[in-house]
Amino acid sequence: MILTNTARPSLRLPIVALTALSIGLAGCGGGNKPNKDVAYVARDVDTLYLTAKQRLDDGDAKQAAALFDEVERQHPYSPWARRAELMGAFSYYMARDYAKSVQTAQRFLSVHPGNKDAPYAYYLVALCYYEQISDVRRDQKDTKQALDALNEVIRRYPGTQYATDARLKLDLVNDHLAGKEMEVGRFYERSGKWLAGTIRFRTVIDKYQATSHTPEALYRLVETYLALGIPAEAQKSAAVLGANYPGSEWYERAYKLMNKRAPNTHAS
Repeated sequence: MILTNTARPSLRLPIVALTALSIGLAGCGGGNKPNKDVAYVARDVDTLYLTAKQRLDDGDAKQAAALFDEVERQHPYSPWARRAELMGAFSYYMARDYAKSVQTAQRFLSVHPGNKDAPYAYYLVALCYYEQISDVRRDQKDTKQALDALNEVIRRYPGTQYATDARLKLDLVNDHLAGKEMEVGRFYERSGKWLAGTIRFRTVIDKYQATSHTPEALYRLVETYLALGIPAEAQKSAAVLGANYPGSEWYERAYKLMNKRAPNTHAS
């Protein structure tokens, strides 16, 4: 369910502006090659930043993150400390250390809330939660955090490329949350807890009606209302299903079920 391949490339676009700034540092380093030794010894900011950048380019994101942290630790008042902090957050993301990525990005935002790269930091936080979306049978804490974080990006920066991508990702997040409601609703239905199941299916229709789960949710309402002895409510759900999804499998099943269980009503 995680769109890792589509999420990661978009991260590199805004990073270009940050990494391009390191080109000017190359001339300050005296032309020496980056030190291959990554032991955390005192180093000038130019060498340390370029070494971190080289590690990231080489695919060693975990080591790059540690070195970007060193830039911030050893040179906290350097202009490069701010850039290193955001690059460190990105490196942690690439290393799939999402907790540290979120922590670093949020620290950047707390210190530099008005920085031009703040939109990217918010977007990175959202992606970290998005990457951790789990199977619908598991706890959906990360999914809900992804929903909140993506909405925050859209609210704060509605006209940016980050908001555009966040809107696309919201579709998957909402579908996932709706899937969780359906999973729980089906469990209640199988257990004969008709009312509890009805509440879950109603939640899908009320909160996630644009998702792929809506047709089944309407059909399950037909089942549970009939089980509760409320054929009029079942007929309403079947009618909505027929009006919006007339050619679906779920409507066909609802129509047959209504004719069998409540022949004096009409499914459409």
